[in-house]
Amino acid sequence: MSTRRGTALVTGASSGIGAAYAERLAAQGWDTVLVARRAQRLDDLARRLREETGTTAETLVADLSVPDDLARVVSRAAGDDIGFLLNNAGINGYGPFAELEPDLLAKVLHINVLAVTALTRAVVPGMLARGDGTVVNVASQLAFAGSLPPHPLPERAVYGGTKGYVVTFTRTLAAELAATPLRIQVLCPGLTATEFHRSRGQEPVPGDDQAVHAEGGMPVGQVVDASLAALDGDRVVCVPGLDEPALIDGLAEAEAAIRAAARRGES
Repeated sequence: MSTRRGTALVTGASSGIGAAYAERLAAQGWDTVLVARRAQRLDDLARRLREETGTTAETLVADLSVPDDLARVVSRAAGDDIGFLLNNAGINGYGPFAELEPDLLAKVLHINVLAVTALTRAVVPGMLARGDGTVVNVASQLAFAGSLPPHPLPERAVYGGTKGYVVTFTRTLAAELAATPLRIQVLCPGLTATEFHRSRGQEPVPGDDQAVHAEGGMPVGQVVDASLAALDGDRVVCVPGLDEPALIDGLAEAEAAIRAAARRGES
């Protein structure tokens, strides 16, 4: 284990990418603040991290769709020890848009958009003042699938829209902070071997043991590997499994071409 690095706050830490990322950060010497809805899972993870790495692991049981819970986590994120933020918490709310329950729709927006934005806002000023810090916001490859019909993809208008926001928000923030020492990344995994598809998000998957959804997918360790490698390479957009990084550059070039063409049309 390396020397102490500071404190990393990880949301959605009770399973999947969040738990695996927290384990990797603790192994690198980061103390952790673990945030999720399932207290027992957080306690089990925190105990393991302390025993295996000798780091400090705090737990914050919170539902980020609840304003008071989000406010508690935002307050902790604003602490002067937070040097790494992983905004991983998210729910899918899949289903036909015309039939989507209003309360579930609101929950998806609060967790996938509002919490990501509020927590990023909480950490960035302190990171800028200290001259160091990392923010990783977890989106999805479905952010790039807006025009594709469902089946075999899920019915995902709201989920895909929220992840599209995370991609645009993070890329734009990274451009704004490009001249600073901060590292900003949006991580866009595809189907990953987690329990994400075992619940639409109203309630967490029950039980203390993690179980992978039937669809399988990329192992979470490979997703974390890709994210950390992209951070080392100063890449803002990380798409695990993408063998042609030039495609991401092509996205930016296409956007520039659209804006240029639109300006020509105004003349």
